[in-house]
Amino acid sequence: MTQHNPTAAILIIGNEILSGRTQDINVQFLAQRLAAIGHRLEEVRVIPDISLRIISAVNELRAAYDNVFTTGGIGPTHDDITSECVAAAFGVPWEPHPPTFEAMRKHLGERFNEARQRMATMPRGAVPIPNAISVAPGFSMANVHVMAGVPRIMQSMFVALEPSLSRGTPIAMRAVHGFGLLEGSIAAGLGAIQARFAQLDLGSYPFYRESGSGVAMVAKGTDIAALDAAIAECSALIVAQGITPMPGEPSIA
Repeated sequence: MTQHNPTAAILIIGNEILSGRTQDINVQFLAQRLAAIGHRLEEVRVIPDISLRIISAVNELRAAYDNVFTTGGIGPTHDDITSECVAAAFGVPWEPHPPTFEAMRKHLGERFNEARQRMATMPRGAVPIPNAISVAPGFSMANVHVMAGVPRIMQSMFVALEPSLSRGTPIAMRAVHGFGLLEGSIAAGLGAIQARFAQLDLGSYPFYRESGSGVAMVAKGTDIAALDAAIAECSALIVAQGITPMPGEPSIA
């Protein structure tokens, strides 16, 4: 019997992402970790620090996907409103979480001021997600998992959360590339391979490097035998163009 692969969405919350001031690097980490536990990441959305937008997005995504992972907006400042918006989305009070409140008070001492107390305030019924870096936790509400935007802290939270998440068949990837390959020359052949391996996701991605340009072909899916067979056909497609196929994706240099 085929194992169910849970679906997932990432909701990135923060004006700093939309302004271009901060480059998001959380999606790559989450996408790779989710694929490894068999979650199909089907949507990534970036929204501003606006209450109605956050509430609407949380409600829409939690209804559409098995799991929603939010990043950003759970710090101590006025624009960190994700936590209270999640409470509003679920229709529950936003209130101090006693165990978290006490843990942060002990850790921070006199520094545990009113602003930092916001980080110990959660929707009623929330389950904290531990944070080994700076103590202030994220939290889960049903299928919505709320994490920090700072990459190192977000990663710590996800590592703590991961064991509690459901599992599906791991989603693997195979790739091959060719220098000097032109995307238009393999488009028809790649389309035919996709048709033969409908259970996989196949894509072609041009690259430009100091060492030369070309195209990488990437196959993703849960059927390892099909992945190997499809990427072998992609390699043959490159050979047919008189180019030597190279396994994997091209290096950055």
